[in-house]
This record gives sequence, C-alpha cells and structure tokens, in this order.
Amino acid sequence: MTTAIQSVGSYLEAFVEFSSSAVGHDWGWLRSLREEAFARFSELGLPTTHNEDWRFTNIAEIARTNFSLPHGAPSGARDAEWRPSLLDGAAAQLVFVNGQFAPAISSRAELPAGVTVSSLKQEIGNGSKLVASHLGRYLDSRRDAFCALNTAFTEDGAFIHIAPGIVLEAPIRLLFVSTETDSPLMMHPRNLVLIEREAQAQIMEEYVSVGRGTVLANSATELVAGESSTVSHYMIEREHEKAFNISTLRIQQERSANVASHSVLLGGGLVRNNIHPVLAGEGGECLINGLFIGSGRQHLDNYMYVEHASPHSSSRQFYNGILDEAAHGVFHGRIVVHKDAQKTDAKQTNRNLLLSDDAQIDTKPQLEIYADDVKCTHGATIGQLEENALFYLRSRGIDEVSARSLLLAAFAHECVDRMRPGTARSYAEHLIEAHLSSMAHRRQPQLGRKGGQGARNWEEVG
Repeated sequence: MTTAIQSVGSYLEAFVEFSSSAVGHDWGWLRSLREEAFARFSELGLPTTHNEDWRFTNIAEIARTNFSLPHGAPSGARDAEWRPSLLDGAAAQLVFVNGQFAPAISSRAELPAGVTVSSLKQEIGNGSKLVASHLGRYLDSRRDAFCALNTAFTEDGAFIHIAPGIVLEAPIRLLFVSTETDSPLMMHPRNLVLIEREAQAQIMEEYVSVGRGTVLANSATELVAGESSTVSHYMIEREHEKAFNISTLRIQQERSANVASHSVLLGGGLVRNNIHPVLAGEGGECLINGLFIGSGRQHLDNYMYVEHASPHSSSRQFYNGILDEAAHGVFHGRIVVHKDAQKTDAKQTNRNLLLSDDAQIDTKPQLEIYADDVKCTHGATIGQLEENALFYLRSRGIDEVSARSLLLAAFAHECVDRMRPGTARSYAEHLIEAHLSSMAHRRQPQLGRKGGQGARNWEEVG
C-alpha cells in the first residue's frame, strides 16, 4: 500500500495542473471521464509483481521516477536537425512530438471524402460528437492502472474516422517521437480510430526516440471495427534503451469484422505491449501477430487478452521472440470464451529463440472457456538456433555471421509473411532486417556446448 500511495502522489500534482487547463475541461463528460479515471488510478496504484498480470514484469523503476508532462509547443517541430522522414506511399502521416501534435512536420495528402485524419485535441476542442460518443467507452480503465492513467491525462493523439464503404489502400501513419529533455518526461497519447461498416483501412502506430533522455510513453488506442469492415493495425516500437513504453490496443469488433494486429518490438528498455480485442459481433475474425527482438538488458512484455463474446468467431495468435545477451521476454496470452460464444475457433502459438545462456523468456498461454461447443488450442516453444542448419549453411561457403542472419531472418519472416503485402509490410520488413543484421554483426552468440552436446532444441510448453 505504501508503494501505491507514493507512486500515486507523484502524479497528483501533475493531474491537478493538467485538469484545470487541458482542452475540453469545460465539457462535463470529459472532465468526469478524466477525474473518474484518476480516482481509479489512485485506488489501483501502479501494478507490482504480486499482480498476476504483471508477475513477470517489475516496474519499480517507473514507480521510483518522478516524471513531468511536456510544456509548451513541441520543441522538435522547430528543430530542423532531426525532422522525421515521411513514409512514401502513406495516405497521411501525423507526427506527435513528446505527445503533442506537430502539424508543421506532419503530412496529410488529399484524402477521399469521408476520411478524417486529425489531432484528437483539435476534435475535442471542436466539440466532436463522435469523440464524445466513443472516447473512453471501450478501454478498461477500471482494471488497468496504466489505462486509467492514460485516460486521466487524455488530451492529444490521433483521431481517425473512415466512413461506411470507403476502401483506403494506403496506410495512415502515426509517428510518436520523444526528444531528450533535462528531466524525465511522460506522455499519454490517446488514439481513437473509428472504421465504419464495410470500410477498409491500415493504421501504423510507431514510437521512436531522439537523444537518450528518460521517457515514459503510456499510450492507448481505441479501435472500433464496424460491421464487415477490414482493418490492419501495426504497432512498431524502436525507442532507445532508457525509454519505458506501455501501450494498449483495445479493439471492438462488430459483426463479421476482420481485424489484424501486427506488433514489431525492436527497442525500449522496458516495454509492455497490451492487445485486447473483443469479438462482440457474430462471425468476427481477429489475427494477433507479433515479433519481439531483445538484446542487452531489454525487457519486452507482451500481454494478449482476447475475448470471444459472440458465436462463430475466430482468433489466431502468433508471437515470435528472439532474445540475446541478458534480454528478458514475456508472452502472456489469455483467451476468454464467454458463455454465448458457441462455435468459437481460437488458436494461440508462441515461439522463442534464446541466443545466449543469460536470455530469458516467461511464457504463459491461457484458456478460459465458458461455452461447450468450441475449438481452442494453445502452446509455446523455447529453443536455440539449430546447429545442423548452421553447419549446413557454413558447409555451403556462407560465413558464420551471414548464416546466423539467414536463420534469424527466416524465423522472423514467419511473422512478416502474415502481413498484407504493401507499404506497411515493406516498411516493417526493412526495419526487422536491418535490426537483425546489426544484431548478428554486433554479437556472435554461443549456440550450444562444445561439439553440439547439450544444445537446446525446441521445447514444447503448455
């Protein structure tokens, strides 16, 4: 309890100052949403390893750090030295610097009628009825302290609305940049994505760092997929080693909606990636696909919470992890099949490569089934690169670094191959290949004991 009180107290002063001046503080519904969320955060406190959902992830360093909110206009918007490169082929690109929209370095090409891509702060200020109807309706702030904290400090982020029947082939990219500051900085980006009936869209959500300052990015995205819509969401995290990144993607799927979530975690010191889809409509389909690559002392935690709430829905979870040096990975996949969700078809798979004796993975596949006519499976594997495969490549004249790079790339491409071909996939693939190449050249991990004796092979868990 003492720890909880201390952690809450460090945020109270910031909330009091924020709530009195934040955009929309005169809107009664938004003021209540923020105040109730902070009250809930005060009750919960920051999670500890005594919390089952956080048993493998110690956030004591976050609790000890005194973070402050950014003040003033985004400084990075005036800094010509690091202007982010825009992605060729994107329909629109919104850039947020230290959690605040930077229109000067954003790009919104000519979008078709019925497509709105703007700053959430702007939409709140304009009194958007869509924002008032949906913001805070789906995210579970009662259960999750970081979601409650994000809601309490909700102000800026992206607002995306795709009208019924519109097919947007090019992706919308949301780029969140943190810059180095004199003191630890926190930001709470909130994104609201509304994809209407029979519409199609791709959303890219990316986090990068400039400099080496301590930063906490606590983001939340509420994505609503309307009836018979098709949506792909990409989460790309490549911040520096002092960054804390806590992200939550809450997906609400209506009847026959098809949603794919792709996560690529390459950076950050401590990363928690929460994916929470609710298949609320009959016939919904959801793919949760991810790759996490850690080295040094990185901690990469993936928490999947899939709820099947209607019949004839299906979900697939595929997560691959590559861990080197003293990196620590976590996969906690939880599937809940509610009583009325008959004919559910759910599958969950987690595969992990450990490239050193000090690398660690905690994997916990979990099923909760309250219906009696379902098909659900889960499992996890842990192992190392195959000595025989490495020997085969070396015998064909391929040097050791290149051979390891090829094997790691093949493992990573299991996730890439599940992405829809196009701009977003090509971009993710390029980042993954560059990261793996750098890892292979930087370190040559031990693949087993002398003579290949005692090397670990794939081990089935669960």
